[in-house]
Amino acid sequence: MAIQVGDSIPSVTLKHKTDSGLDDMSTDELFAAGKKVVLFALPGAYTPTCSASHLPGFVSNADAIKAKGVDTIACLSVNDAFVMGSWGKEHGADGSVLMLADGNAEFSKAIGLDFDASGFGMGTRSQRYAMIVEDGKVTTLNVEQPGAFEVSSAEAVMAAL
Repeated sequence: MAIQVGDSIPSVTLKHKTDSGLDDMSTDELFAAGKKVVLFALPGAYTPTCSASHLPGFVSNADAIKAKGVDTIACLSVNDAFVMGSWGKEHGADGSVLMLADGNAEFSKAIGLDFDASGFGMGTRSQRYAMIVEDGKVTTLNVEQPGAFEVSSAEAVMAAL
């Protein structure tokens, strides 16, 4: 069953590429009490909608989103941390959007928002969604229908803040 509004975020370790190498990022730390986090997830770095619209929308609106009381904006994909780091750099995400790797889809599976993209040669992937998490609990969850990009955009998130 997929995570729902009111649910707590499960405890999982993600990866994050830094200038000094790879770092672990626990969801317990990311979504700790007292923090308001926008997490958006997408099927894959460098894929068409993700590169043309989803990530760029959050990068360009990061200041406006953070001005609404958001501590962290995070992008998650079932890719490795090196890919996420490079993709984020190419889109100017450094300092505005935290690029998180869910390389084994552990987080995506734990919240029930994974899907099988093996028919496209991509294995297990995350569905496209955006959520707002306050004090470790989901307060807003916008999950896209397959192939759609309507409810998880930066603009949709800003309207919900």
